Amino acid sequence: MSTKVLSVALVGLEAAQVEVEAGITSALTAFTIVGLPDTAVQEARERVRLAIKSSDLNFPTTKTTVNLAPADVKKEGPKYDLPVALSVLLAHEELKPAAGLGPNFFGRFLFLGELALDGRLRPVSGVLPAALFAAARGLEGMFVPEQNAAEAAIIKKIKVYPVRDLRELVEHIQCNEQIEPAPPTEVERERGQIEVDMAYIAGQEHAKRALEIAAAGHHNVLMHGPPGSGKTLMAKATAGLLPRPSLDEMIDVTRIYSVAGLLPPGVPLITERPYRAPHHSASSAALVGGGTAVKPGEITLAHRGVLFLDELVEFHRDVLESLREPLENGAITISRAAGSLRFPAKFMLIAACNPCPCGYLGDREKQCVCMPGAVAKYRKKLSGPIQDRIDLHVEVPRLKFDKLTSEAVAEPSETIRARIEKAREIQRARFAERGYAVNAEMPVQDIKKFCAVDAQTQDVLRNAVDRLHLSARAYHRVLKLSRTIADLAGAERIEQNHVAEAINYRPKSD
Repeated sequence: MSTKVLSVALVGLEAAQVEVEAGITSALTAFTIVGLPDTAVQEARERVRLAIKSSDLNFPTTKTTVNLAPADVKKEGPKYDLPVALSVLLAHEELKPAAGLGPNFFGRFLFLGELALDGRLRPVSGVLPAALFAAARGLEGMFVPEQNAAEAAIIKKIKVYPVRDLRELVEHIQCNEQIEPAPPTEVERERGQIEVDMAYIAGQEHAKRALEIAAAGHHNVLMHGPPGSGKTLMAKATAGLLPRPSLDEMIDVTRIYSVAGLLPPGVPLITERPYRAPHHSASSAALVGGGTAVKPGEITLAHRGVLFLDELVEFHRDVLESLREPLENGAITISRAAGSLRFPAKFMLIAACNPCPCGYLGDREKQCVCMPGAVAKYRKKLSGPIQDRIDLHVEVPRLKFDKLTSEAVAEPSETIRARIEKAREIQRARFAERGYAVNAEMPVQDIKKFCAVDAQTQDVLRNAVDRLHLSARAYHRVLKLSRTIADLAGAERIEQNHVAEAINYRPKSD
């Protein structure tokens, strides 16, 4: 007798159907799993064997072969324990679905879960992509470990059954004791408390203004200045300025963290925009993704949120150069001999660096001790193409004593965020039928339509291109930045002062 139980394999961030089928091949005692399984799947043999026995069920004494089809898709992780156990029990007629479940019961549901040796189910990663797959394929629902039920129940089109142990699921299938579907997961609409408030960051009005513009249009920022001037603190505060993500964006981010196995326990849905700050010693694979079993990197984990790269020029040059594609296209393609995977990477880059190795070049209070050659070598670490993809280059000077000790409270983050959300709403309405929602993602073909300027402003742009030697990419980024500045001001058209401010954020060495 051959049986089929539905499960899924993860290919990048997408789920693909896997049919788990078991069959009896001889009277010899053996248990084999085929279908391109990894080590974790191969080890399922021992977990399944003991879990079945611990659940007061009979494990077969004949030779059993379990096939995970299709055979050319790599099967990874322990999520196949549950469907393997069910297929074995079905093949040996230890388990028979009750007639009350309707026809083709195992073809209407997905099954995922890792088995403990005593038969309990442990949580697994990648449940949300599986739920999205089930809904897209018109399946009735899925059976998952109890701890994963709230994550799967985000998708309201399917029924999600939380399973504590193998015995409970067997009783449900035999209609002896029913498992109730989990209630749909409700989205918490209240925002969390802002971790770092701009009100308590002394001075740096110019940098705060630049970060407000960046957050309003999802633009990239590079802050450079001496140590201790507040660059890192302002980057953390900027993450709290971003508008709350939509439900689709929450699901998009949660799907990434689910696949990466980074979804916090008890958190079925990530409701805030991510903030990632990898160390400058991070490898290229850690930053953009990769590895033997390809996983999302930091740029994908920062999707729809902020990627903060402190000490930017201390990153290895090849690591920084790998950012070119995602900064331009909002996605990264990772190619291997077996195929290519594409991960989303629409992040807002906030970077910070010192002006020289000692950090005090141009400082009015402390003299730089670096040799000219060392300064030149330090600056060359950041290539022209990378600088070209950064919209705002901001000088963050040392704070004066009077600023540090002033009792005056600056503008709070809540007030700044209200302006940003208003500007974002303007952009959402403008791009409602365009497939994107922020100015930074505006393609070239739309710039002429949405970033039109008058003749006088065109002259200002012409002078800037000649004086700063702007590339075509930099020119388009100036226009998109000008559009964001105009949106913050509530202006329908880009005016000369908006363009002048945008040009002021270009590096003078362009």
